[in-house]
Amino acid sequence: MGAEGTKKEAPDVETGPAPPPAYVQDGQIQSFEEEDFLTRNGLNFKSFQRRKADHVELNRSMKTRHMHMIAIGGSIGAGFFVGSGGALSTGGPGSLFLDFLIIGIMIFNVVYALGELAILYPISGGFYTYSTRFIDPSWGFAMGWNYVFQWAIIVPLELTVAGLTLNYWHVDVSVAVWITVFLVAIIIVNVFGSLGYAEEEFISSVLKLSAIVIFMIIALILVCGGGPSGHKYDEYFGARYWYNPGAFNNGFKGFCSVFVTAAFSFSGTELVGLAAAESKNPTRALPGAIKQVFWRITLFYILGLFFVGLLVDSTDDRLLGSGLIDVQASPFVLIAADAGLQGYDDFMNVIILISVLSIGVSGVYGASRTLTALAEQGYAPKFFTYIDRSGRPLWSVLVVILFGVLGYVNVDAAGDEVFAWLQALSGLAALFTWGSICLAHIRFRKAWAYHGHTLDEIPFQAVGGVYGSYLGLFLVIIVLIAQFYVAVAPRDAETFFKQYLALPVVLFFWICGFLWKRQGWLRTHQIDVDSGRREIDWDYINAERAKVAAMPIWRRWLNVII
Repeated sequence: MGAEGTKKEAPDVETGPAPPPAYVQDGQIQSFEEEDFLTRNGLNFKSFQRRKADHVELNRSMKTRHMHMIAIGGSIGAGFFVGSGGALSTGGPGSLFLDFLIIGIMIFNVVYALGELAILYPISGGFYTYSTRFIDPSWGFAMGWNYVFQWAIIVPLELTVAGLTLNYWHVDVSVAVWITVFLVAIIIVNVFGSLGYAEEEFISSVLKLSAIVIFMIIALILVCGGGPSGHKYDEYFGARYWYNPGAFNNGFKGFCSVFVTAAFSFSGTELVGLAAAESKNPTRALPGAIKQVFWRITLFYILGLFFVGLLVDSTDDRLLGSGLIDVQASPFVLIAADAGLQGYDDFMNVIILISVLSIGVSGVYGASRTLTALAEQGYAPKFFTYIDRSGRPLWSVLVVILFGVLGYVNVDAAGDEVFAWLQALSGLAALFTWGSICLAHIRFRKAWAYHGHTLDEIPFQAVGGVYGSYLGLFLVIIVLIAQFYVAVAPRDAETFFKQYLALPVVLFFWICGFLWKRQGWLRTHQIDVDSGRREIDWDYINAERAKVAAMPIWRRWLNVII
């Protein structure tokens, strides 16, 4: 059965552009586009009224450019710009490079598996729904709530980091004031719904990626000895730090310790799949966005941190910082200061500030959409299904924003300790999400073949197929084992739970899900692969496949990442 056969035999899959979500108001069928400008954009009181609908559906207002920028730069934040300094100190430049490379390979396969599922089933809250549909409803329950808490906890973390970032300029204002300012900024972005998130991510991603490109050009010049005369990099620098003090610090334990920083830095890469449910045409927008992840991993993370390892001494005491987050410990800021580049450290600090705010907005987006999806499936209180007339999941957004209030605990003397536990709760949560995506893809492919479908009927296929998902799942398990080793090495209960708190939390949600729904592991014949498939434009897909087939071999390989 080919693609054309699928188009004829699957009535639930329609061709053409996606129709706008419709609802009934006073006996008349209304659509999102028919609302006036102020209501569509959430700028009047009418926009907060509940959308009347038998089936709740978010708006599809994201464009291709939004999807591309969310994929390539959306989640670059404090983990990359600041956390990489602590990772360099703990593991050395070799561990920093290899651990980020391993996590990068994992993410590459995760995102392609997610892309295949999200184009075929572009469902709001997709990560958890794929686990529910293809693995185990109880595990899906656990993954949904795990993802909500992962992002909800990141919101106060990023608000606090944003406040502390301003201390770099020695501003004599309480961090509580800055937390309030940034919380208001996040609220303003969310007034505009998914389009507000998409535009904010587009602008911030352009700024972040531009800054990283500028850094790599400057770093290459500094490595070659082109720095200002009389400063650290005024002669050929090369890879001297890889020899002295060496490429690896603290042995195998140091190597394993860097994994959690790398995982935290890549967190949010999967948001492009969540955004697919709110894009105008996932079939056209998502494949190009997925391909951008390759460039993000290789060019920005791997190459950028390779330069960091060349230019910063892993034994430099400044990398340790002086608190929960110290932007003066950012290796990017240290390079600017050591090179004598006047004003560049201020520029990088502004980029760090934009990055952490961007992640805060992403946290509200990711947690609220997943919470709404949980409520639609009966896994959360029903009032979270409230979608207003401008397409915002209102109660879900409000509850997640309320988590931002936790940022104020940092004003107290014990704030660092509280935040260390919050960070522990969110630290490994992303790994469980990524592993579940890979496992869901493996089980989907098995069920797809069992029900008589062929690969030609899948509009976008993961580059590594099912083997890529096996590799991604294997690497997730290896990283979890490595982090477990780091957690138990000190033989201290508090240290263990700070390092591995995510595991008992996920197991708790899994047990709750099973006790609530009384459903376990799905057999292959129980997996439904046909319902819920949406508007696949097979004319476009077949034309694209024909164009690729006509390319020379080298261009076909290049098409995988461009």
